[in-house]
Amino acid sequence: MAELMSAEKGNSTATNALFSPYKMGRFDLSHRVVLAPMVRCRALGGVPNAALAEYYTQRATPGGFLISEGAMIAPGAVGLPHIPGIYNDEQVEAWKKVVDAVHRQGSVFFCQLWHVGRASHPVYQPGGGAPISSTNKAISNRWTPLLPDGSYGSYKEPRALETSEIPRVVEWYRRAAINAIRAGFDGVEIHAAHGYLIDQFLKDGINDRTDEYGGSIPNRCKLLFQVVQAVVSVVGVDRVAVRISPVIDHNDASDSDPLALGLEIVDRFNKIQENNGSKLAYLHVTHPRYRAYRKNNSEKEDEENAEVIRTLRKKYNGTVMYSGGFTREVGMEAIRQGDADLISYGRMFISNPDLVSRFKVNGKLNRYDRKTFYTHDPIVGYTDYPSLGKETANHRPLSRL
Repeated sequence: MAELMSAEKGNSTATNALFSPYKMGRFDLSHRVVLAPMVRCRALGGVPNAALAEYYTQRATPGGFLISEGAMIAPGAVGLPHIPGIYNDEQVEAWKKVVDAVHRQGSVFFCQLWHVGRASHPVYQPGGGAPISSTNKAISNRWTPLLPDGSYGSYKEPRALETSEIPRVVEWYRRAAINAIRAGFDGVEIHAAHGYLIDQFLKDGINDRTDEYGGSIPNRCKLLFQVVQAVVSVVGVDRVAVRISPVIDHNDASDSDPLALGLEIVDRFNKIQENNGSKLAYLHVTHPRYRAYRKNNSEKEDEENAEVIRTLRKKYNGTVMYSGGFTREVGMEAIRQGDADLISYGRMFISNPDLVSRFKVNGKLNRYDRKTFYTHDPIVGYTDYPSLGKETANHRPLSRL
């Protein structure tokens, strides 16, 4: 996509759209460009380290907003190698150093709470058991798990949680939220999207339960709202955010009526806010423009999915963040049109630690290297991407996106 503006037009309304200040509840943000939560597989042994501190610090700006990669809420929550946890004291102490480094740069920092559910593999499970889910159905061969040796395997049959076990899962989220605040995070984002554990309960393409957590849309939403209420009870409603993906089928997470599902979620969130006298920090929605999920869609399907998201935006009484393949120009347009309040960026932020500065001056972007997205080197493909004007032969800039 051709760039809209030159640096000389930096004071125009279009350019300022992403760089106007925004008050997100108790947090005063200086711009709308957010670091999206992204798996990077650099927390060796599940413990944050100096590499993570460097990575997040590079991407922090005064008045900016960062969301951490998904942090595991329990030992069996993991589905990839070297993902950081937030469930024990060692992890909490290690996260403190990362959070402190980000805060010294003046950024707000939220921790994403993650349980992958059936999107795991027995190799990651304590004792080599089956991962838990809403169902006994495995993820199809359309998707493949990354294994510890760097190869890709196949998903195995999960174990459907017994009804009596679900309160324990809710408690994992509650304890993880407490730990995140202990580590110094400003708030938490509950990952309820992309076919992971909570989404496995939300979507009827996965959830085949016959108990109180299956069948109707309110029943399928029950786990999500129990988790939200539990987390709100210990950290406060304005420190809690939720990520959802009603029209995204990642990990086979499809639903027969995504609009009805989304409206139920939004309606319940509005009621939670009314009952608490305060708003959730934000609702993070994966937009259907995300290229990975549009390649097999018709234009009609794309527009229908986009209309679902627009409807949810209109119905939700609070801050909305979009993610999913946004460019600088499309992000500015979304803010300018009122479709979203904040835009989170992923791949561009991987290869451009100074993405905010580059966007401000409409600067060229470094190319990202997919081969190093999920490797474990603490530097290569992680903290070695150069800032503007310091590109090397290995990190050539893009003139267009």
